[in-house]
Amino acid sequence: MTDNAFNNKTSNSQQTSNNGGQVSGNNGKTVDIEIDGRKYNVPYGISILQACRMQKINIPTLCFHPDLCVTGSCRICLVEIEGMRTLQASCSYSITQPIKIHTTSEKVRKARRTILDLMISDHYGECYTCERNGNCQLQKLAKEYGVDYYRFGHVEEPFYEIDNSSYAIVRDMNKCILCRRCVRTCTDLQAVGVLEAVNRGYDTKITTFLDKPLEEVICINCGQCINRCPTGALKEKDSSDEVWQAIDNPKKHVVIQTAPSPRAAIGEEFGLPPGNSLTGELNTALKMMGFDRVFDTNFTADLTIMEEGTELLLRLKSALVDKNPNVKLPQLTSCSPGWIKFIEYFYPEYVDHLSTAKSPQQMFGAIIKTFYAQETNIDPKDIVSVSLMPCTAKKYECNRPEMNSSGLKDVDFALTTRELAQMIKEAGIYLPELPKSTFDEPFGEASGAGLIFGATGGVMEAALRTAYELVTGRPVPFENLDITPCRGMEGVRQASVHLENVKPEWSFLEGVDLNFMIAHGTANAKKVMEALKRGELSNIHFIEIMACPGGCIGGGGEPIPTSLEIRKKRAEAIYKEDEGLPIRKSHENPHVKYIYEKFLTEGPCGHLSHKLLHTSYVKRGSYIV
Repeated sequence: MTDNAFNNKTSNSQQTSNNGGQVSGNNGKTVDIEIDGRKYNVPYGISILQACRMQKINIPTLCFHPDLCVTGSCRICLVEIEGMRTLQASCSYSITQPIKIHTTSEKVRKARRTILDLMISDHYGECYTCERNGNCQLQKLAKEYGVDYYRFGHVEEPFYEIDNSSYAIVRDMNKCILCRRCVRTCTDLQAVGVLEAVNRGYDTKITTFLDKPLEEVICINCGQCINRCPTGALKEKDSSDEVWQAIDNPKKHVVIQTAPSPRAAIGEEFGLPPGNSLTGELNTALKMMGFDRVFDTNFTADLTIMEEGTELLLRLKSALVDKNPNVKLPQLTSCSPGWIKFIEYFYPEYVDHLSTAKSPQQMFGAIIKTFYAQETNIDPKDIVSVSLMPCTAKKYECNRPEMNSSGLKDVDFALTTRELAQMIKEAGIYLPELPKSTFDEPFGEASGAGLIFGATGGVMEAALRTAYELVTGRPVPFENLDITPCRGMEGVRQASVHLENVKPEWSFLEGVDLNFMIAHGTANAKKVMEALKRGELSNIHFIEIMACPGGCIGGGGEPIPTSLEIRKKRAEAIYKEDEGLPIRKSHENPHVKYIYEKFLTEGPCGHLSHKLLHTSYVKRGSYIV
């Protein structure tokens, strides 16, 4: 394999930022405009909001989000255009001719204040007890525009019941401002369509099919709606009280595993800019909080590569050597629980294409309640297994009935990045100022391959680092092991690797072009699955799909706000940390070797590893009864 032999095709179907820059297709055409008395030259066809943000002119928004299509529903971004009778929504007004814009005129200020007053009059709840207190866009704008009393009254009793049915997400529509961000996220960005605006006028509300609770509809628990909600109408199901209780119970041995994406993002909860990884500092904080052991999820990410990679090679042997017509190719990754629910609901006929390997979170839980319990002579019933994850769907995953191969619940509690940040603050700890410390043994050493699971394409890159070397006896011929065709934020990517001069035991792969695809965000996953249904991917062997935009670094439990640029910076932090690690290939992790020698003695996909580290999924279908 060479760089030239690594064929790469991309589809730019990732939702990109709408907050500035030149609009594609304008052919370099520009327009002269005036904003608040100053003259500017801007690209033809961009919105007034984009033009203002390009010039660092602030215009407030609520319904606008850089990941989503424009609706202009909240009207808080109104501006005045000379010669026009009415104010215009700056997010949806395209500049196609010279105009004079006023962003702070008396008329504009009064209109924005009135809109805020009306929103707040219908907004139930005390800010002090709200999940988003201090990080609420409505609260922020109310302060900026001097909303210090209720001009139009204020609701004093909740109108809607809070929906607590989901393991992952809580809906409180009393705090909804009808911006429809959640609707556009669920329908356009994720292609799920659980949420919709119904009725008209004052009776408008955001709801599910037949007003059913989230647990009874086709919600995939991805939490992307939470990340884009400007208020506290959507939040994750909080497990922090239960975790504190476990820590405070002297009879319980509480261990925590931390995934790479939260470590790359948690600094944002403490005021740091995106792109700062705080792995060592977080280890110290968790030990100060009272966790008995702090482990690295990257260890079982390495284990996942061994199991999932072996499974792929076995499927290829079955197809190429045994000529088994029933072998399920392409193999689909199974690390993302939101993606798992998506395929269970929308493409149940392809569930058997999923790798049977559990996610790293669940593998870790199974290992903790078995191997670790044996090694430490601790009754597994006294072990409380906690995970730090970027994903609200992980809360659902650890509660799946399939995830108890140890005889107990594999993972007891999954915490999001936001939840753990709050717990750290409760403990009186300022994370960025802590000294660094290492993970605990025996699961404290992991490879860079496990680390890059956090970014889209990371699972594929990690798998190729190992698979290519195991099959050929040679490392992948990329500088510093960075397989760049796997990286990037394009929504769908396709590449291939040519295998030659393979080891004798892998002779059936001699001359084979191993073809793979990468997609992130379930709207992009849908494009891949539809192509698969049409028979267009018959030559593809392996497909990595992550439910969230950008992969885990864009997970529904990561810090708010999120955007394409923020996700890029988080990914950069992960890749930078990978470059500095002494071990960067899963099969070289000595602790992985040890667990196969001492516990999983039949090797990857052996009897015991299959029992503990593999699972099956449900063909649900998308019809609700």
